[in-house]
Amino acid sequence: MAGHTDNEVMIKAPLDLVWDMTNDLENWPQLFSEYASVEVLQRAGDTTTFRLTMHPDGDGKVWSWVSERETARDVRTVWARRVEPGPFAYMNIHWEYEEEPEGTRMRWTQDFEMRPDAPVDDPTMTEHINRNSRIQMDLIRDKIEQRARETVGA
Repeated sequence: MAGHTDNEVMIKAPLDLVWDMTNDLENWPQLFSEYASVEVLQRAGDTTTFRLTMHPDGDGKVWSWVSERETARDVRTVWARRVEPGPFAYMNIHWEYEEEPEGTRMRWTQDFEMRPDAPVDDPTMTEHINRNSRIQMDLIRDKIEQRARETVGA
């Protein structure tokens, strides 16, 4: 069995601003509430390998892993995968951006499978990712829309 999530948010801001802010990896700790730090390990063209470290969870455990992310601005798409999958057998992430009259629609899909020895199963992780994606997307939307208002007022 495998897990799949599909979440999206409409951001009332231009595509360029949404793209730039959500793909500025070094700024992710200020954009996402869950990340404590990002360490870029390697850049090669449009591909970046980086380490993400989360804030401690409710039990005080700090989760960290290495991911690889490839951006394709011309097709408004990002592909990512965990290089160090941790409790996942695999984790593949796909971000899409669509410019619309009212702003930019950002969509995240994630396909994964938990390892047999993982602390949770696929359905539990699917529920967790869906719940957390909505929280993070709303937070990101609010921060980008605030930046868009500041830019227009400048």
